[in-house]
Amino acid sequence: MEDFLDFLSPVPDNCFDLVNDDYQYGNKWDIYTKNNMPDIDKAKIVLIGIEEDRQAIINKGSAHSPNEVRKFLYSFFPFISKYEVADIGNLQQGNTIKDTYFAIQSIGEYLLKNDKVVILLGGSNDLAYAQFLMYEKLERIINICNVDAYVDFSREINEEISNKNYIGKIILKEPNYLFNYSHIAYQSYFVGAHNVQFMDDLYFEYYRLGSVRSKVDEAEPVIRNSDAMFFDFSAIKRNDGGIVEHFSPNGISAEEACQIMWYAGMNDKLTSVGLYEINASIDKTKVSVHLAAQMIWSFIEGFYNRKDDIPIKNHPDYETFSVALHNGKYNINFIRSHKTGRWWMEVPYPPHLVQNYERHTMVPCTEKDYLTAQSDELPERWWQTYIRISNL
Repeated sequence: MEDFLDFLSPVPDNCFDLVNDDYQYGNKWDIYTKNNMPDIDKAKIVLIGIEEDRQAIINKGSAHSPNEVRKFLYSFFPFISKYEVADIGNLQQGNTIKDTYFAIQSIGEYLLKNDKVVILLGGSNDLAYAQFLMYEKLERIINICNVDAYVDFSREINEEISNKNYIGKIILKEPNYLFNYSHIAYQSYFVGAHNVQFMDDLYFEYYRLGSVRSKVDEAEPVIRNSDAMFFDFSAIKRNDGGIVEHFSPNGISAEEACQIMWYAGMNDKLTSVGLYEINASIDKTKVSVHLAAQMIWSFIEGFYNRKDDIPIKNHPDYETFSVALHNGKYNINFIRSHKTGRWWMEVPYPPHLVQNYERHTMVPCTEKDYLTAQSDELPERWWQTYIRISNL
């Protein structure tokens, strides 16, 4: 980790102003300060602040948020008494934005190779592109889940990357190792029909705000299917903490945001999460940074509730239900965990794709998908996965 110290700056002393108990995070985490160098090997989760927003077309100021979030985060107590977290300080701006992306990619790749779960605390959401690049040299096909009121996509291939087009840069990158992209809580009045059609054409998953509000548990299988999550604070309604320049009076609630992060933490396969567009410079109430801290707390608590719940057919911890549809044209195996009650459905794949895609053929679902299949209807998520695999 010493190789990356030139990229990082220690956490300043004032981030500990609310720390006055031995059991608060600020006294228990291994934190990079002027007097301490964290031992990454002992950590299971590594947090990195990113002081970067040069590519923010709107919402300048998010670069100043990581330390403001820490002031609240360090004051929290764990519900489950685990402290295997290292905070390695702030990634400083590189000479160019490409330098910043390279630093995120390099540090993140190192951490992922060493089986760490990475929390990126931004900064503008174009940094999610660099989060995606963390997986490039791992030769791992991944799924992404993005929580955002907007679909930040542009068809202009040569357009400079920004916080308004980074999703397009991820989807169109070559060579590409993205298998599935899921978008949660987009707001229709912010999203052009052409972008929705583009996701349709690629058989990606997308869920309007109305399908998430007050029934956030239905998003759990989508989150459980992801390797990486991006969370843009524009997805949260303004009065609940979504205080960004491009705010909306509508959005998910603070409670729903924390629930989503808890689901992400519980996801056995998820290895990185990025929180972006938090803008302390325009939020005099500090409710946004306080909420961001609670969301990170929720993610960590979810992580320590992981059950190592990876479905295995013919294993005593799992039960398999087979459903034949359309007069036997399709046969779907549904698998339920006795340990957690969670469901998956199996998607067939050609033998030559086993090495890279086998783990993507167990698609998280709900009992509702099983009941849908029993009614001779193909579950939408199963069909989308089937088509993507068939087109490989």
